[in-house]
Amino acid sequence: MLNFTMRRLLLAIPTLLFISLVIFLLLEASPGDPLGDVPLTVPPEVKEKMREALGLGQAWYIRYILWLKQFFWVEPLHWTDKLLGTYFSDGMQRIISFQSRSPVFDVIAQRVPQTLIVVGMSYIVGVMIAIPIGILSAYKQYSWFDQIGTFVSMVGFSMPTFFTGVVFIIIFGVKLQWFPSVYDTTHVVTDWGSFWVQVRQMIMPVTVLALYNAAQISRFMRASMLDNLGQDYVRTARAKGLGERKVVLKHVLRNSLIPVVTVIALGLPTVFGGAIITEQVFKVNGLGQLLISAIHANDIPMVLTLTFIFAILIIVFTLIADILYGVLDPRIRYD
Repeated sequence: MLNFTMRRLLLAIPTLLFISLVIFLLLEASPGDPLGDVPLTVPPEVKEKMREALGLGQAWYIRYILWLKQFFWVEPLHWTDKLLGTYFSDGMQRIISFQSRSPVFDVIAQRVPQTLIVVGMSYIVGVMIAIPIGILSAYKQYSWFDQIGTFVSMVGFSMPTFFTGVVFIIIFGVKLQWFPSVYDTTHVVTDWGSFWVQVRQMIMPVTVLALYNAAQISRFMRASMLDNLGQDYVRTARAKGLGERKVVLKHVLRNSLIPVVTVIALGLPTVFGGAIITEQVFKVNGLGQLLISAIHANDIPMVLTLTFIFAILIIVFTLIADILYGVLDPRIRYD
């Protein structure tokens, strides 16, 4: 397993470099100008100096190599200095956003907590709901519980989050006025009263995202359980006199989790990437909203950095899923 992990990590290096190059070239080829919002009254020579200050006067390959240096060398040194109190990165140019003129990683660090609180909590709730529903639906196939679970899952998976989000706002935010319809990102939890205010404003976006995630994962869980419940080893375990709970939860569930782990692991990067549509609906000032605003402003450093971080997370969590296969099923070996 260690050799497999090392091989995958070494293979990830050229893969990530290729991905970063593709993203950079796509952004370069995309229409739009980072200085497109500059008033027409600004003289051309001033506009050209602004372009030079943003580094847009250099060739694309020079800007790409500079970004690689900043991402893999300057930024890690900066955060090391911040953690240890050293000065290794003094005088080095960090990745700067065209839109805010602030270091990109500083802006991302400000938005990450909001995204993790809302999107992360919704993913945890969705997984905790989906796995029990999938197990019971498969074990009690065609029962009333299975029929209701199938109906709710199909509704949750087929309805887009922008639709369910608006419906929740109309019903619970406007008509009943149970929960605030706009998420207050400036709210700070200091006591129990402010804690419940935070919980109330999280309920609707978390519920919308959890319903969508649970619908998808529960269907995979049910299908995997049904596939394993009919296997010979299950009949053998029952014939040996093992209790039904032990057969289902120890033998069937462990094997059934293997494909579900893939779905869960590949969905985890979306927690860090943010829920773009839902964050827009509820005005959550997270990474998803940051990415949309950066795209609208043609903020190439911000878009490039965010999408590349998302690509890194996908590769990392795919590797974690492969390693978990060997943990869940001892028969799986990569060496």
